[in-house]
Amino acid sequence: MTDFYSGFWGVFIAVIVIASLIWLAYVLKSQMVLKLKKGEQAQVLHHTWDGDLQEYNNPLPGWWVGLFFLTIVFAVGYLVVYPGLVVFGNAWGWSSGGQYQKEVTKADNKYGPLYNKFLAMPVPDVAKDQEAHAMGKRLFYTYCIQCHGSDGRGAKGFPNLVNHDWMYGGSPEKIVETISGGRHGQMPAFGAAFGEEKVKDVANYVLKISGNNFNDARATRGAATFAQVCAACHGPDGHGNQDVGAPNLTHPSKVWLYGKAESTIIETITNGRNNVMPAWKDFLGDGKVHVLAGYVYSLSHSETK
Repeated sequence: MTDFYSGFWGVFIAVIVIASLIWLAYVLKSQMVLKLKKGEQAQVLHHTWDGDLQEYNNPLPGWWVGLFFLTIVFAVGYLVVYPGLVVFGNAWGWSSGGQYQKEVTKADNKYGPLYNKFLAMPVPDVAKDQEAHAMGKRLFYTYCIQCHGSDGRGAKGFPNLVNHDWMYGGSPEKIVETISGGRHGQMPAFGAAFGEEKVKDVANYVLKISGNNFNDARATRGAATFAQVCAACHGPDGHGNQDVGAPNLTHPSKVWLYGKAESTIIETITNGRNNVMPAWKDFLGDGKVHVLAGYVYSLSHSETK
């Protein structure tokens, strides 16, 4: 638990708030000592501006003092009703988290059936249903385009959902699994273990098996290192492993997550990669995840494709 969530800060805030209210009440009370009898002239203070302007020591207006006290009373009442003092709770048991959950529950009860009715349909059928497709598209545009783009073609470091190159599998079940639980793809850094030259050798071997331009001598040396180390995840032939999210390294350059340039491959081998896709099940619920999976499935299984 971080310091921000420790109990100290709740006590600290409560002490500051209570002390401030007491101090304001004291200051206001101390300024009410001066009173003028009827017909009595206010004393002129020894403050002058431009030789003519002077300041009178008049008492505070009664209406103004009343409003000031009213704000203090309102503040005390607010702290009793709402959890402004944090550690002491509040009379109504209200909390922002509880209010949020109440609104979420209300929305789920209202809109949940609209999505849940598709749960009984297989994902490929959901992808073909016009109503579900429109609903899934709206969900995709709300939660997914920030990383995968409005057309689903992704960007550097974010997978392309339109082609058939799936790191964890593109079956309906795998898509639902990915959206529900998220993914955490990690590749360890080998720069220190390999050294600069061996990194370049492995990079050229990867370029070779992917059908790109490569240095033959380096690729030959890199083959042995790849077989000893990299094949554990990417397979002996470099076709990858969807169980652990290890990419297929034999695909053409257009589907590479970070690009196929030699410098980029060297960077990946040297420093590793660490990608995270958040889990959406708790936030969206099963119904929305199912509809969203249908839309994502349709991106790579459209009639035109």
